[in-house]
Amino acid sequence: MTTGAELNDEALLRYSRHILLDEWGVAGQERLANAHALIVGAGGLGCPAALFLASAGVGTLTIADHDRVDLTNLQRQIAHDTVSVGELKVESLERRLKAINPLVNVVTIAEKLEHDALQRAVAAADVVLDCTDRFATRHAINRVCVKAKKPLVSGAAIRFDGQVSVFDPRIESSPCYHCVYPETSDFEEIACAEMGVFAPLVGMVGSIQAAEALKLLAHIDGAETLCGRLLTIDSKTMELSMLRIKRMANCVVCAASKTD
Repeated sequence: MTTGAELNDEALLRYSRHILLDEWGVAGQERLANAHALIVGAGGLGCPAALFLASAGVGTLTIADHDRVDLTNLQRQIAHDTVSVGELKVESLERRLKAINPLVNVVTIAEKLEHDALQRAVAAADVVLDCTDRFATRHAINRVCVKAKKPLVSGAAIRFDGQVSVFDPRIESSPCYHCVYPETSDFEEIACAEMGVFAPLVGMVGSIQAAEALKLLAHIDGAETLCGRLLTIDSKTMELSMLRIKRMANCVVCAASKTD
């Protein structure tokens, strides 16, 4: 986490509703101003997550996505608009974030984040939000976060079903993504283009991801993250379930981090 940013009068007024929270205060807002969040994916989950993190005053937001805005995205990817069609998603999202809050520093990575580039991006961040939709990408992000000991806020949404969890390798008992969804399992890659997705659901999941990231960055007194828990959402019935998840004793990813 960077240090040194102080709140001027404009910032104090802009963020006053958070500062008024006893658990937050000026100290929490200053922590946000000095924080750096990495959001991988500028689509259905990344849009609401980024909007809330920017409006809340996270000092630096790095947004990574190699895709361009398509007309079919506009049903749910709320930071983009018709004028954005054909534009890089990171550029469209950056423009929207700066319009909401010019005090935030937005860094864009218009490429598929992997290998050394992924390691550098994770190393520079205080928290990572996985807003992608591919298991291979999620596992790659998880491995790097575990190795770098950076908290990972993971979200997913398909059809009417969503889920959110926090994997925090700084906590000895925390599971990682691989503990819950082992990479060797026979998971089928299912895209929204094939199965569809309920538009408000991605807003719900992305907003919860932003809330978890803010709790991690602002160090809110008495707040408990979703570390060790998996929140599932059935948006057809609006039933929310909380599942306890544990670290896998023989997890190859967690074990590897101990030997590095």
